[in-house]
Amino acid sequence: MIRCDEPRGLGVPDAEARLRFEAEPQRSGGRTGRRLLVVDGEPAFELSHWCGTCPLLFRRLVTANQKLSLEDVREQLTGTLAEPGDGGVIDAFGALLPQGEYLPVLLRVEPRLVIPGREGDYFSGEQVDSWGIDQFWGLPEYPHTPYYRTFETAVDASAHLYEFVVPMVPPTWNDRERVEEYVELMDRGAVPTAVAVSTLDVCEPAIAFGDDQSQHWGLTHFLLDGHHKLEAAATAGRPVQLLSLLALGEGLASADDCARLPALRAQPRSARTQGPAAQGSSPADPR
Repeated sequence: MIRCDEPRGLGVPDAEARLRFEAEPQRSGGRTGRRLLVVDGEPAFELSHWCGTCPLLFRRLVTANQKLSLEDVREQLTGTLAEPGDGGVIDAFGALLPQGEYLPVLLRVEPRLVIPGREGDYFSGEQVDSWGIDQFWGLPEYPHTPYYRTFETAVDASAHLYEFVVPMVPPTWNDRERVEEYVELMDRGAVPTAVAVSTLDVCEPAIAFGDDQSQHWGLTHFLLDGHHKLEAAATAGRPVQLLSLLALGEGLASADDCARLPALRAQPRSARTQGPAAQGSSPADPR
């Protein structure tokens, strides 16, 4: 983590916001509707279920086809930001978001592109370790999108933080020439900046279908700007900055959980250790 600012009010009335968090109407039988991330009036992602005991989720929907880049701040984001609010970037992207309280956090990440079902996939790896496979489908959860893994660390012996960067559209939609341009810039030492709106979901299985019944803190960054930069960084094995605007009222996390996030994000990276070894480990252990 480079810098964390104080929470601030951002956004415009819901009717004017290009991106919104919504809840579907209650279904028959009193069941709650889905949590959704909506872009330009169309559902773009289904999010973790309200109950907090269902598995962590960011599932791309068929109407997710829009990026939210802003040409007005493109030059500022081609380079490195020293502070989250440099160049008016926060205010510019805040005008795309619904009114609410947001925590600006400036991170430096080294993204790793993950294809669902393949090596490194959280949904068929760590999530299955805690929830097992879906009891109806007999399969792991499937996010319907490639995504980037950037960081993880221990919260305590029975909880772990997992961080993801989720593109609004898949990397295969990116312009190849622009990706190569960023690869060349990064090879010369440049560290460009991407921007995301983020949520923190804290989920824990109620029943132990897996081997590791731990609490999962899912820090999910939905990319507003930087699709080409993230792919370039993953391709070249280079770092990129990420300005996260954490939506404090939209995740499945308490105010106290969100307040802990900057300190957790400043810890050393560490993978989840299951079983007795995890009980004696420290959150700062490099493992």
